[in-house]
Amino acid sequence: MTATTPPPAPARTIRRHWTEHGLVFTLPFLVLYALFLVWPLLLGVRMSLSNEDVAGTRSEFIGLDNYAEALTDPDVWSSLWNTVWFTALSTVPLVVMGLVLALLAHHLRFVDWLWRMSWFAPFLLPSGVVCLLWLWVIYPSDFGFADQLLARFGLHPGIGWLTDTRYAMLSIVLTTVWWTVGFNFLLYLAALQAIPQHLYEAASLDGAGAWHRLRHITLPMLRRTTGVVVVLQLLASLKIFDQVYILTGGGPDESTRPILQYVYQAGFTSYRIGYASAVSYIFFALIVVVSLVQLRFSRRAREENGA
Repeated sequence: MTATTPPPAPARTIRRHWTEHGLVFTLPFLVLYALFLVWPLLLGVRMSLSNEDVAGTRSEFIGLDNYAEALTDPDVWSSLWNTVWFTALSTVPLVVMGLVLALLAHHLRFVDWLWRMSWFAPFLLPSGVVCLLWLWVIYPSDFGFADQLLARFGLHPGIGWLTDTRYAMLSIVLTTVWWTVGFNFLLYLAALQAIPQHLYEAASLDGAGAWHRLRHITLPMLRRTTGVVVVLQLLASLKIFDQVYILTGGGPDESTRPILQYVYQAGFTSYRIGYASAVSYIFFALIVVVSLVQLRFSRRAREENGA
């Protein structure tokens, strides 16, 4: 006599399938993702197609009028140029200095914990604290620490670090580099510690000096980390807002106003939430294009290297 196995109950089958596919574990994340990311994105698209104000008293569908106005708005283009200019000025020193500091911390053998803490500590500070520190250093002119230091070396003080259009953006870049270089430093330091030591030992036995080991072992092994650092740095620099808002407020003569500050002013100063949403989505499209181009170059480089 052959025993037959009873079919599983429907509720038990559904629960087993949910567990096998991991849905029961990912469901909380999917709910939060939809609630705090997908829904705001869809709501923003709806607002960008309307003339909704900050009070929500009117919300008429106007199609693509906000996008057409944004593309012909000179303030949008000047703010976008300031953002791109800041990104170009800050990305290169942040990547290079992060690598140099990581190399120094990796090879220094005395009080190495002090160097690592000193270079990473500014990254832990809030943006308001960082900006206040640098305001005491560079402002006011003639009395700030930076001008006093220049005067000691016989240089002419009184530079308008935040009031002169020639120096305002450079001052913001200097503040940002000091503040955020610790994050790139940490990524490079972790990557350096993951390079197998036997590669350096074999190169030393072959007579390779420090420069050749850096050029033919360290830098190629850091290629993927550099790609990640560049992408993260580009995205972070394009999203600049708080240090500009605190240090210069976008001035002088709107020469440092980034696109995110213009979005803030359009939405909460001019009360045009619909127009501000349209400018935001144009900027969002720019960030997506930059990310796709960078990923495309990274993938092509890996294919050429056979990785």
